[in-house]
Amino acid sequence: MKRRSIVKRLSQGAAVATGVAIVGGCQTAQNSSENSPQNSPQNSAQNTPSAAQPETLPNLEWQMATSWPPALDTIFGGAQVVADRVAILTGDKFKIVPRAAGEIASGLEVLDVVSQGAVPCGHSAAYYYIGKSPALAFGATVPFGLTAQQQNAWLYDGGLEALQKIYASKFNVIQFPAGNTGTQMGGWFRREINSLNDLKGLRMRIPGLGGQVMARLGVTVQTLPGGEIFQALQTGAIDAAEWVGPYDDEKLGLNKVAKFYYYPGWWEPGATLEIQINLNEWNKLPSLYQEAIKTAAYESNTTMLARYDSRNTEALQRLLASGTQVRSYGDEILAAAERESFALYDEFAAKDADFKAIYGPWKEFRDRTYAWDNLNQHSFTTFSYRKLKK
Repeated sequence: MKRRSIVKRLSQGAAVATGVAIVGGCQTAQNSSENSPQNSPQNSAQNTPSAAQPETLPNLEWQMATSWPPALDTIFGGAQVVADRVAILTGDKFKIVPRAAGEIASGLEVLDVVSQGAVPCGHSAAYYYIGKSPALAFGATVPFGLTAQQQNAWLYDGGLEALQKIYASKFNVIQFPAGNTGTQMGGWFRREINSLNDLKGLRMRIPGLGGQVMARLGVTVQTLPGGEIFQALQTGAIDAAEWVGPYDDEKLGLNKVAKFYYYPGWWEPGATLEIQINLNEWNKLPSLYQEAIKTAAYESNTTMLARYDSRNTEALQRLLASGTQVRSYGDEILAAAERESFALYDEFAAKDADFKAIYGPWKEFRDRTYAWDNLNQHSFTTFSYRKLKK
């Protein structure tokens, strides 16, 4: 396995003297094949440098800004998985210290401080920054977009490379997928939502393009960090809010200030989180450390999704037992939201070259993978769940 080969080589670099000089990472992410945006560990295995003598590796400690409170152990845990794995793979010579939202920067300003070089790296969600470039939304998730499995297929088979070019040119940043929440829930509401008319004038916390679609449906949209949602709902500053799913939402206490829990989270069918790294700092790293980050990010991307899939089911049962009422968005709302979503994408593509360049190939991939999923996986799960209910 190529991934095992990388882990083995990285571990050797931290623990075994081989007499091979370290190779410095001095080229830009756009131009270096070693730093190529085709950056799953599997793709980069052939470029992994020979193991270096431990004494030649520098001792580094990076601070990592994040968009998350530590109490949300699964999503903040995505940053911690990166830090822990990098430390192990480099024999504790390269340490990354994740910091809670607000310690270094606001949860919505992580990309800013990384881009400016105020901090070498961060862990955040790309859709927080669509005001800077709407194309960044594809790095996280878009309404009626891709599930986690589909999102990974798109990112690791070309989409990441296209996104990294935008990050490099606009923000002097390179980024890697480092977590996925899976399909999210559709938010907490203080009152029932039975029709499109019920959305008009509603004040809701919802970020990204999902927020823009909701605005087109008449919602007054706000973007708040996770740690501020409970108070805003409790005081009535907002009428509704979405975060992730049962496990995190329970930790935030959203069930205590809103009764109705809607599904599906059509705006986030497979939300990817990412590690964002200042390119100047990235290019200073030994190649061995770059490979450690790539491998750690890949592990985080897999681990977070597994944890959410496991923990959400148990948390949902607790929420139901506590009085939460689960509701489905009606077809009227879903159809209107889908229509407005793709109208929005067409508008962005008409006026933003970066968005257009990403959107065209992404839409073709989406249509193909939807057809494949419907033929195979969807038919299997539909049959299995139908039998389960009997």
